[in-house]
Amino acid sequence: MARYTGPRTKKARAFGEAIFGFDKSFERRKYPPGQHGNSRRRKQKAGYALQLMEKQKAKYIYGILERQFRNIFERANRKGGNTGENLLKLLETRLDNTVYRLGIAPTRRAARQLVSHKHITINGTINNVPSTSLRPGDKIAVRGRSKGMIAITDSIENKSEVRNYAWLDFNRDTMEGSFIAYPEREQIPEKLNEQLIVELYSK
Repeated sequence: MARYTGPRTKKARAFGEAIFGFDKSFERRKYPPGQHGNSRRRKQKAGYALQLMEKQKAKYIYGILERQFRNIFERANRKGGNTGENLLKLLETRLDNTVYRLGIAPTRRAARQLVSHKHITINGTINNVPSTSLRPGDKIAVRGRSKGMIAITDSIENKSEVRNYAWLDFNRDTMEGSFIAYPEREQIPEKLNEQLIVELYSK
């Protein structure tokens, strides 16, 4: 299966929330897609269907394919502590996700492209692998000659709410940030029920 590049609003409506960020089209139609619109009575999902839906939602949010997601889950399972929380922490350490969180890119998809096109450095070295896992103390920055890119400057300027994620630090002027520590579950804003994902893979 290739990475999803189809209509994002349609997927957001299927999951019942704006999983790709604020979406005006979704706000106007917060019901599942389909020819019957909001008039059709839909059965409540339960058990396996809920677990599968939660896994799919996590994959779409972070832009990850099944094999990658499974590998991350297995890493989370090998670590001590809560597997579900470990899973979300590992997803948050991805380079493309961090570039998005820092406000260097407006979406994770755009962040992935910046990384792939060698506009981002880790500890002073160019890195073009979006799935790279960061460790506490790593420095993430926009490559010197890429700092004038309109896509990057606009994203940083327009993200007025550059949210203060406790595990990240960012300097707008130098376009440099730091991965300070692994985030705690309550600090991660994504609305995911990670326990359902753990139950699905534990079958």
